[in-house]
Amino acid sequence: MALTTTQTGLSRARRGVAPGGPGKPNPANRKSKLSAQTRRTFFWLLLPSIVLLILINGYPLIYAGVQATHDGSLIETGNFVGVDNFASVVASEAFWKAARFTLLFTIVGVFGSWAVGLGLALLLRTKIPAGGLFKVLLLLPWVVPIVVSSTAWNWLVGTPDSLIPSLFRNLGLGTPLFLADPTLAAVTVMVFKVWVSFPFMMMMTSAALASVDGTVYEAASMDGASRWQQFSQITLPLTARSTYISWILMTIFCVNDFPTIYLLTGGGPVDATTSLVVLAYRTVFQDFQTGPGVAIAFLMTITLVVVSVLLYRQIRKSSVE
Repeated sequence: MALTTTQTGLSRARRGVAPGGPGKPNPANRKSKLSAQTRRTFFWLLLPSIVLLILINGYPLIYAGVQATHDGSLIETGNFVGVDNFASVVASEAFWKAARFTLLFTIVGVFGSWAVGLGLALLLRTKIPAGGLFKVLLLLPWVVPIVVSSTAWNWLVGTPDSLIPSLFRNLGLGTPLFLADPTLAAVTVMVFKVWVSFPFMMMMTSAALASVDGTVYEAASMDGASRWQQFSQITLPLTARSTYISWILMTIFCVNDFPTIYLLTGGGPVDATTSLVVLAYRTVFQDFQTGPGVAIAFLMTITLVVVSVLLYRQIRKSSVE
């Protein structure tokens, strides 16, 4: 039966059994047992760093919590209002509009960049001419500063006389206003996010694919497995943990992404591309309403924690070591 040998090898890998035969533990999966004295030594060595991290991250978090429960400004704390700021934020239509765009922006950014990165990582595993140079060129969207990238995209699509709108007009397809039309602006921002993020996903996936033993694919080919069967039953399961980790990181990047949106559209037109982080910035630094702005940031943080925990549980459920 097709994939019998491959599935046997994968099941051995999941159980931590060496390829040589059953009952032989895989040395790569052995976990060293540390003595109590060694663990205590590690704890005291790590304690200063842990305390420093708590102080660095804890103080701003506590101070932000104080601001979120007061009606002050950046200069003064103001009066205590409890959860009134959170209630006003949740009751605001602007908040839910920004939340919907943030959700869509994150979904497209995560899965769009992952799909492109995965495809290019698989392509780079094949023998292509000038593969090293091609890989370096693919890293440029991630390496180039976001200010430069957004400026280049504004030059391409920013006005009716820009390169791409002019090309559409010359082809008789009209003159699309990519940054003036609300729908086109949202699509443009999402495509731009995929453009600047896929190199990160490509590197994550390439590192995961590099750890996959090529003999597994050879065995699958000998069993008559198709390319799709090898991809769905070997590549995806063996790279599952790396995939979930990259999803967690990219979700955090997308939700907290301020420059990608603000430099390209400023949150417009008519708030069509205003995400939660842009809304929080406007509320605090333009409307000078510190309490509601920080409340938005807290709600974003809670959402990110929940999503990260759910994805982390998927990592732990993954059966492939």
